[in-house]
Amino acid sequence: MDLRFLFCFKISSESHFIFAMMKILVVEDNPELANNIVTYLKEEGNVCEWVSTYMEAIDKIVSFGYEMLILDIMLPDGSGLDVIRELKKQNTEASVLIISAKNSLDDKILGLNLGADDYLTKPFHLSELHARIKAIYRRKNLHGKQEILFNELKINIENRTFLVYDNPVELTQKEFDLLLFFLTNKNRVITKQSIAEHLWGDYVDAYDSFDFVYQHIKNLRKKILNARGEDYIRTVYGLGYKFMVPHS
Repeated sequence: MDLRFLFCFKISSESHFIFAMMKILVVEDNPELANNIVTYLKEEGNVCEWVSTYMEAIDKIVSFGYEMLILDIMLPDGSGLDVIRELKKQNTEASVLIISAKNSLDDKILGLNLGADDYLTKPFHLSELHARIKAIYRRKNLHGKQEILFNELKINIENRTFLVYDNPVELTQKEFDLLLFFLTNKNRVITKQSIAEHLWGDYVDAYDSFDFVYQHIKNLRKKILNARGEDYIRTVYGLGYKFMVPHS
């Protein structure tokens, strides 16, 4: 395979954070290709991890949650299609983008019928991979929209801006991603560990506590309140947090 197609383009600081941060698992047995993909997606602001075998992939999806899997069909110890089957058994909402050198119509149809969201044939440009990821995210989480509007809050996914009553509020990268995580999980209890894993990756599993999550939530809440927005974030004692939708 010609890896020139997978050249990892340098991204300027101005265009660095242009989309919603996602937690992505790359399942690919070619180390050079996997490194290119992981490096590129991390530079785009995502939390991105890599495994090279079927068994490693199964262990990851059983133990942790992901927004998306970038999945090769041909793995040294099994089929990527079986990884999709396991995802369905786990009732996960993770999206799946299949990448494979096999340009077989049967494989493509089978993967999509099993629940994959898209299929990309190798070799490909990393910019096309990123465009497919963004399109999947918009379809699944935002119904194709670039903006989320919630009462006085407005968040633009593409340019990563946040407005309260049409007044701009400056957020850090983590605060923006935290708010987006809340807005796409309204009225759901989200544990501190889930928030930590979403924003920092699975390595936080080794931490003794997740008190740093509270500090980010405190800062986000303060900025919204200072802009005269409502306090929608509720603490669910012993469990985590919930972004509450007021009853009409």
